[in-house]
Amino acid sequence: MSALSDTLIQDLPKTDLHVHLDGSMRPETLLELAEEQGVKLPAKSVKGLYAKVFKEKYQDLPDYLNGFAYTCAVMRTPQAIERIARELCEDNFAEGVRYFEMRFAPQLLTGSGMSIEDVLCAASRGIAKAERKANARAAIQRGEEPAFRAAIVVCAMRFFAPPFSPTYAQMFEAFGELPPHILYGLASEALVKAAIRARDTHGLPVVGVDIAGAERGYPAKDHRYAYKRAHDAFMGKTVHAGEDYGPESIFQALTDLHADRIGHGTWLFHAGHIRDRSITDKKAYINRLVQHLADRRINIEVCLTSNLQTLPALGSIGRHPFKQMLKQRLSTSLCTDNRLVSRTTVSREYRLAIDTFKLKQKDLADLLVQGFKRSFFPGSYLEKRAYVRQVLDYRDRVFAEHGVTR
Repeated sequence: MSALSDTLIQDLPKTDLHVHLDGSMRPETLLELAEEQGVKLPAKSVKGLYAKVFKEKYQDLPDYLNGFAYTCAVMRTPQAIERIARELCEDNFAEGVRYFEMRFAPQLLTGSGMSIEDVLCAASRGIAKAERKANARAAIQRGEEPAFRAAIVVCAMRFFAPPFSPTYAQMFEAFGELPPHILYGLASEALVKAAIRARDTHGLPVVGVDIAGAERGYPAKDHRYAYKRAHDAFMGKTVHAGEDYGPESIFQALTDLHADRIGHGTWLFHAGHIRDRSITDKKAYINRLVQHLADRRINIEVCLTSNLQTLPALGSIGRHPFKQMLKQRLSTSLCTDNRLVSRTTVSREYRLAIDTFKLKQKDLADLLVQGFKRSFFPGSYLEKRAYVRQVLDYRDRVFAEHGVTR
């Protein structure tokens, strides 16, 4: 039996750098809000939702994404957004997560008089309430344990259509004569501007920007001006890349968008997913790309359960490239992606990684700290260093208390 027990995993300080707010609400909350708001769901019980919507296995990525139509439908009031953000914080803290970044697309939740900034304000209120409650814990007050912190990453869309939200409908009405790729870029720029205002004017913990959605046919370069604006404003930059496209998508995220982190990166090592015919030596291309990631410590946000659900071609978790990422000593952090849609937790992701890839104590210790070091921490560099130092000391103390040594 592994010395790395479930109780140890629970007690260790963890992060989640890639978790979608709209994919991570409590199923009970979804049912309650749907009833209050008159939103029709395919089932009226948690068991029914799990059977019909949030399944253990999905056919593909589109099947996986179906559930978001229901979660987003109940998230269009400030009260609902605040509650869901607060509950997500509480659920993370309850399982030993001490820092996480909730990402979501606020432009999908606008309407009923709410702007993008209003949505961000509502989520931030939820975070603040949860932080106050968690950090009232005596051991945190005495400085014996690291504080609980949460932040926001705004998520732009590679592709959208008018029905996605009132914000997008208005953009199509105003600029519908423009080529779609120009429109997608303008929408991303508007989101980044709002995110910067939320951070600088309202003091909200908005720390980064992301893009998500279908990679094939919707290249990263469409959003380069939005990311340039984020870059100039010193915001963190992460990109969904290599999830449903190959190594070229990761390269585009690094070169066109100055990505600091990569979301998923699942097909990083797969030469067969390279589509550019000008790349004749595919192995050399991948080796150089991996070297680039390693040299610059660009973190890959690994979502094991989610990848297995959305990418049937993986076959089994043992074939996940996380094993190769570890072998190449890449900077990685384990993430949930969506706690509800994937029916997982951070602790479960660690359990899965430990059991599948035979991680030892040192592997686990190193993996834990990568999330803290590569975070878009909402504070100064010196504050972040002090926080990470506290996390390291606490991590080692937890290992010792469980009788696990190097």
